[in-house]
Amino acid sequence: MKLDNIIAVRTNKTVYRDGDKCIKVFNEEFSKADVLNEALNQARIEDTGLNIPKILEITMIDGKWAIVTEFIDGKTLASLIEEHPDKKQEYISLLVDVQMLVHSKTSPLLSKLKDKMNRKISMSGFDATTRYELHTRLEGMPKHNKVCHGDFNLSNVIISEDGRPFIIDWAHATQGNASADVARTYLLFKLSGDNEGAEFYLSTFCKKSDTARQYVQKWMPIVAASQSVKGNEREKELLASWVNVVDYE
Repeated sequence: MKLDNIIAVRTNKTVYRDGDKCIKVFNEEFSKADVLNEALNQARIEDTGLNIPKILEITMIDGKWAIVTEFIDGKTLASLIEEHPDKKQEYISLLVDVQMLVHSKTSPLLSKLKDKMNRKISMSGFDATTRYELHTRLEGMPKHNKVCHGDFNLSNVIISEDGRPFIIDWAHATQGNASADVARTYLLFKLSGDNEGAEFYLSTFCKKSDTARQYVQKWMPIVAASQSVKGNEREKELLASWVNVVDYE
C-alpha cells in the first residue's frame, strides 16, 4: 500500500488514498481495542444496507493500526456548501434526510447509547450534584433501539459522483434514541460557530420527522456533558453552559 496521498489529518489519525482504497492509519497511542471496535461498528453497519465504504482489511503499518476501506469518490456536504454557499439550506436538508435514513435502521449488536452516555457523564468533570441530575434525566428518557451515528455532521456525508450519499466514520455508532443523535449534531453545528445552520438543521429535522423541538432539547444537557469529555478548553466552556441549563424555552 502506498501512503503518499494524504486526504485528511485528524488529532490521532491520518487518512490516505491508494487507488480505490482508503487507508486510515491511527497513531501509536491509539488503543487496539478502539481500532477494532471502530471496525466492528462499521462491519455491523454494513449489514444494515446503508451506503457506507466497505471494510477491506484491518492491518498494521509501521507499528500502527490501520483500517482499509473502499474509497468513495465524491465530495462531502461540507465541501459542497463551501463551493455553493447559496445552496446551504438545500444541503442541510439533505443531511437531515440521510440522518433519518440512518435512524430507520436497527443493529441489535451495537453498544447501547444510554450505557455509553452514562459512562461519559461519570467521566465528566462536573460536580456530583450535576452528575446525579444528568444520570437521573438520562434514565428517564425513552429507550429506543435505532442506529445512531454519534458524530453525524456535514463532513461525514460524501456525495458520490453518481449522486449517492455515503456515510463515513462510524467510530461512535450506538443503538438508542434518535433525538440524542440529533442533539449531538445540533451541538456540533454550534461548536463550529454556525448558529444559523444549527437552528435551520434542528427546525428542518423536527418538521420532517414530526418530532417536538422540546423533546430534542431535553437531550441537550446530557449530550453536552458527554461531548465535554473529549472537547478542548474552548468547547468545554460552551458545553458547560448547555449542561447547566435545566429548562429550555
